[in-house]
Formats: sequence, C-alpha cells, structure tokens
Amino acid sequence: MSAVPDYLQPAALARRPLYAPLATLLAACGERLPSLMQLNQAIGAAGEVRSGRGVPVRFVAPGAHELPYEHAVFDASDVETRPDNWHDFFNALVWAAFPRAKAALNARHMHELTLARAMGRKGRGAVRDALTQFDECGLVVLGACPELLEALTRHAWAEVFWHSRAALLDSTRFILFGHASYDQLRTPFPGLCAKALYLSVPEPVVRAPVETQVALVDTWLARYLGTVDDALSPRRFAPLPLLGIPDVVRENARRGYYADAAQFRPLGDRAPVPVHDWRPRLVEAL
Repeated sequence: MSAVPDYLQPAALARRPLYAPLATLLAACGERLPSLMQLNQAIGAAGEVRSGRGVPVRFVAPGAHELPYEHAVFDASDVETRPDNWHDFFNALVWAAFPRAKAALNARHMHELTLARAMGRKGRGAVRDALTQFDECGLVVLGACPELLEALTRHAWAEVFWHSRAALLDSTRFILFGHASYDQLRTPFPGLCAKALYLSVPEPVVRAPVETQVALVDTWLARYLGTVDDALSPRRFAPLPLLGIPDVVRENARRGYYADAAQFRPLGDRAPVPVHDWRPRLVEAL
C-alpha cells in the first residue's frame, strides 16, 4: 500500500466518480505526475490533439516564447504546461479527452481577440469571460429525465440530490470538463461549484459507455462554444454544487447534508438557465 495519499496519485483519482472522463489517462500516469515528455507520450497515444488552427499541439514548459497563452496555442501549437503542476496537468488531459471542444475554445478566443482589435475594444468581453469560465470549471449534465434537469436549473437541490436520488443516478450523467474543477476535487471543499450546461438526451446516451458520452459531449461542445455568431456570456452557465452529486463525497449520504444553504443556495429571483435538447441523430451515432 502506497504511503502517498490518493489525491497525489493520478491512478488513484481515476477511481473517483467525477474523474471518469479522464480515468484511462489518469490510470496510465501511475502514482505520480508525469514529466512533460511522458505527458506528451501519453496524450499522443490517446489520439492526435490539434489547436484551433488545426495543427497538432505539444505541451511545453513556459518561457519558450513571449506569446500570450491563446496565441501560443493557435500560432505556435504550444500549450504551456508547468512541470509538476496539477492544474496544468489536468488541462493537458482535458485536451486529450475533449480535443474538438478545446480546439473550438482556442479558435473562438482568437476570433474574439481579432474582432476586439478590429473594433478598437479593450478588455476581455463577455464571450471570452464565458469561454474561460467554462474552460476552468465547465460541466455538462446529460439527462434522460427532463423534469430532473429542470429541477436542477431551479436549484431544487434537496429534491433532486436526495428525494430523487435513485432516479437521478439512473437517468443522469455528470461529464466534467473544467480542468480547474478536476484539480480542486482532489481535496474537495464545501461550496465547490461547476459552471453547468444541461442537455436532455435519449436514454441510450445515458446507458452508453463513458467514452461514448465524452465523445458526444466533445462534439456538441465544439459546436456550442465555437459558433461565432452566438452571443455567449457567463449567464449561459448555471452554478452546480459538485459535492451534492450523489457519491462524490461520503458526507452527502445523509439528508441533513443538503440543509446547508451556504452551499446549496436557492435560485432566488433569477431566471433558470435553459435545458438544451440534444436529440437529433444521437441514437444513430450510438
């Protein structure tokens, strides 16, 4: 038995529920963070990863050039990755697991930067803020029960996470995207939230292997985040308390856990986010 705690071992994290999209990559990394050379080899074995410009990327140590991060990815195909850094490690794994969505994020950032320069605008703007928030903390909730998804959008946390717990586990899958959230979940703390998008899907999607679900989410996200005529903003995403998801932490196995209004906040007078319908051609894709 290793004396190293689980939260410092990639392979141990692979066994935790929300790490399922990265489980194969985490297991391949073993008991410690890989070197950049090992990381590039592991990601290369998983499949080719391309930038928003369509060129294969490599994960490199910071300081290779003076380009800003998104420019370095787009123009030089370099993803700056600090050695022995969990946040950057998870960013690299998300590139491997969701290559289309990450490329679309990179291309959309560059489109917005070019547009702002042409119009003489300063500041990041709502679109780039939204892209960054989802990149860091994004979550896609796949559900075959629209009523439960809509209840989540209304922040009916106890109703869904506790009273409808069995139905939620049967009908819903939580596909984590944000690399910062993966890092924070190593040592979870109350109040840890993701930025969620809710997708109503046919039941076969929920029954499919996680690899199929990840590939489908990757394709959908690439289209959703990459549509340049869509006025994307942080308001599109809903806060979802990750520690309320059944089985993520032992503490949520009791009803009283969900009585903490500081963690499970009501929606108040805000409008709930929409539930997206992602049904066309999905069954055929399976």
